[in-house]
Amino acid sequence: MQSFWNDSETTSISNDLLALRVYTSQLLGRNPALVLHGGGNTSVKITEKDLFGRDVDVLYVKGSGWDLATIEKPGFSPVRMDTLLQMAELETLTDTDMVKYQRAAMLNPNAPNPSVETILHALIPYTFVDHTHADSVVTLTNSPGGADLIRQVYGDRIVIIPYVMPGFILAKTVYDIMKDKDWSQVDAMILLNHGVFTFADTAREAYEDMINIVTKAETYLEAQGLYTAPTKEQSGQIFSLEQLLPLADLRQAVSQQRGIPTLARLNHHIASVAYSEMADISSIASRGPLTPDHSIRTKRVPMVVENDDPAASAAAYAAEYTAYYQRHVRNETMLDPAPRWAVWPSRGTISLGTNVKECVIIENISNHTLNAIQTAEKMGGWRPLGEKDIFDVEYWELEQAKLKRGGSKPPFNGHVAVVSGAAHGIGRACATHLSTLGAAVLALDIDPAVSEIASTTIMPLVCDVTDTAALENALAQAIQTFGGIDIVVSNVGFFPASQSIESIESLMWQKALDVNLTSHQLLWQKCIPFLKRSLNPSINVIASKNVPAPGPNASAYSVTKAGLTQLARVAALELGQFGIRVNTLHPNGVFDTKLWTPELLEKRAASYGITVDQYKRNNILNVEVTSQDVADMVAQLAGPAFAKTTGAQIPLDGGNNRVI
Repeated sequence: MQSFWNDSETTSISNDLLALRVYTSQLLGRNPALVLHGGGNTSVKITEKDLFGRDVDVLYVKGSGWDLATIEKPGFSPVRMDTLLQMAELETLTDTDMVKYQRAAMLNPNAPNPSVETILHALIPYTFVDHTHADSVVTLTNSPGGADLIRQVYGDRIVIIPYVMPGFILAKTVYDIMKDKDWSQVDAMILLNHGVFTFADTAREAYEDMINIVTKAETYLEAQGLYTAPTKEQSGQIFSLEQLLPLADLRQAVSQQRGIPTLARLNHHIASVAYSEMADISSIASRGPLTPDHSIRTKRVPMVVENDDPAASAAAYAAEYTAYYQRHVRNETMLDPAPRWAVWPSRGTISLGTNVKECVIIENISNHTLNAIQTAEKMGGWRPLGEKDIFDVEYWELEQAKLKRGGSKPPFNGHVAVVSGAAHGIGRACATHLSTLGAAVLALDIDPAVSEIASTTIMPLVCDVTDTAALENALAQAIQTFGGIDIVVSNVGFFPASQSIESIESLMWQKALDVNLTSHQLLWQKCIPFLKRSLNPSINVIASKNVPAPGPNASAYSVTKAGLTQLARVAALELGQFGIRVNTLHPNGVFDTKLWTPELLEKRAASYGITVDQYKRNNILNVEVTSQDVADMVAQLAGPAFAKTTGAQIPLDGGNNRVI
């Protein structure tokens, strides 16, 4: 493992201990082989002046909710050292009280809650303390004879701490073990099945001690021909839509168990596929996680899809999870029995989260877990902690307290939307708005400008939606990434140049048919099997005022939009039995689109003898209708307000005389 310490980056902060703490914390946090998503913690001890000018010894420790990879100074909580050291001498203390009294000892009441391992950091008599969950070290401890392996690799200058729960009990255990020992004779502490602590009086030494400790573990595994770093290399396979139907079935079953819509992200990296192909995968996967901390995000074990039957596998997982809870429950509230990740034999692994961020976190954890498992299996067998220890972390009183606090989620959390014609105007507004409301979005457009709206939750793909193969490929990519389809925004459109019926060109007529009508039918046809597997499916059609109120010289546009509206009416009749709602919007006068240039607006307004602003508001309500207004209405149609409405046609035009 390489040290990324850079003297040139630290020259300007060499006298700022907290800035140095931030610097090496980020170095640790940006290495996923050391720290994953909120895991690990760091601290620095500083003497400061209090309000009255008195010297106070303060421990700045990573605050709850901060990630080491991105932490800044405000992410560290300043806690009085004297209080922490006195707390370590108590015989018993609940973790809830520990958090309360740590917070009471903070110099800054606006700082985040200190880490649950704050007391342990205070006990270590060095300025800088680093704690990680290094993959290679934990792999050794999760193998047969783990403690002996640690002694073999590191000798007697490493203190081995038997596994105990994080929090006060861990601090108390270390206090009892180390109270009569000479810390100068100790290079590091290794917590079995948990992680590593290094410490020094300089930031660089503590950081590089961690790198050296982890390197020794990697070197040992490499010498045994066992160590392989986690890979992100894709298998290269894009599954067909038919092959992905079981993934949508799995997503539906898990969403029902969890009680909320859930995404299903297929991980078909080469290492994941190899893991899923292990002959005894059902046994191996059911033994436990890499570290107990991961169970808070991933539960104790993944679900293994048996006999390609996701629904039955999900039901079996829920039954086993309930039995696991009942074996160990004292007075804890049961969590939902749905898995957080799954093994799909011969295809890879699946992360199951209520949003893209959660899925990515779970995928990263599972990637490191399966790599460690495969290594440990070669060393004699994967030996994680027993299920009682995992239960104690998963049902930790601090985690139970979070359940009681609850919290609201965006309305489309866990939903997947497909938006056609998403590069500009209405489609772009719909894609970005649904994303801000929590949805994962596939944004389709033939215009490469669609890539401009790429984000964590928006997958833009350049696609000709009239091309069946291209459309199927795009949908398959989205379904592999998100697990299914819930919302279709059928928006793509083409407005030919004004031509009379007598003079219209046959190519223009055909293009209008292809884009404005046939492409929508094709999109729905490919999406319907997945909408049937959704908890809240809807098709939302963007038609036009020209349907109820056509004008001259726009026959191709008006006729194809009318055909699209009729198609939506038929779809509402056909799909209602599956709970799929189909509703149509008829916008008019939406001028913030690519079609309406400033020059064209000026020309049209002048032809009526009015200003551009008056032209934009030329309706009964005297209001301007924007792309965002349409996006807002689409979100309403897809949401609970219209849960019992289908087959509707809704004008969005500020009131049009001819329509009314």
